[in-house]
Amino acid sequence: MARRPRVDMAGYYHVINRGVEKRVIFLDKDDYEYFEELLERYTKEFTIIMHSYALMPNHYDLLIETQQKNLSKFMRQINANYAIYFNKKYKRVGHLWQGRFGSWFVTDEAYLYTLIIYIEQNPIKAKLAHTIEEYPYSSGYQFLNYDSLAKWLKNSYIAQNYKEDKDAIRSFFNTTVDQEQLQDLKRASSLMGTPHTKELDIEKLQKMLKSFENKKERNSIICKAYKIGYSQHAIAKVLKVAQSTVQRAIKKK
Repeated sequence: MARRPRVDMAGYYHVINRGVEKRVIFLDKDDYEYFEELLERYTKEFTIIMHSYALMPNHYDLLIETQQKNLSKFMRQINANYAIYFNKKYKRVGHLWQGRFGSWFVTDEAYLYTLIIYIEQNPIKAKLAHTIEEYPYSSGYQFLNYDSLAKWLKNSYIAQNYKEDKDAIRSFFNTTVDQEQLQDLKRASSLMGTPHTKELDIEKLQKMLKSFENKKERNSIICKAYKIGYSQHAIAKVLKVAQSTVQRAIKKK
């Protein structure tokens, strides 16, 4: 299946990846800390600014800022090196990640603020901690528990705008996230082609697109297929229409 082209230009990105079959990818303290070491090493090597992150048992969320067109190279180093470490440590073989990492280009400041809050609140929503400062594998823990930040977080939005005002940081992190706004922003950003494309079953796609009564219903199915990871190319091929037709349907939704 052809892959959807990924946006790779300087700017802010929300990056996500999960363990294959939603498996746990961090089994102990050393695993989390090794992943953080990789983040520190490669943010420096690729001149990446880390704004926010949360490492969850079966996935990670990062909010980064690239200075060059090197998002894919940066993430390739992170994912490949961690997979080698994990497979060697736990004596396993095969893919660790569910596929290519997902990335969304951050289109404006409202999206940026919402994402920081969303990422920092992840451990609480997953009931891994009662407060943001309690969860040790997130940027929030670093911002709220340390007077001297690690170098790889010193250029983050929080460090630059809130300095060491922990009360102000805590208040910002605990702002209520507008979930509808977050989803709208993600959808708008995804039209730029950044989400990963999963290697999904082409037969399932054919069944999805087998029958529809009108153009509106067809376009709705197109959007559903695109949302779960099928590329515009694959959808167009199954429908036997031009890819531009699929693209228009998605943009109208």
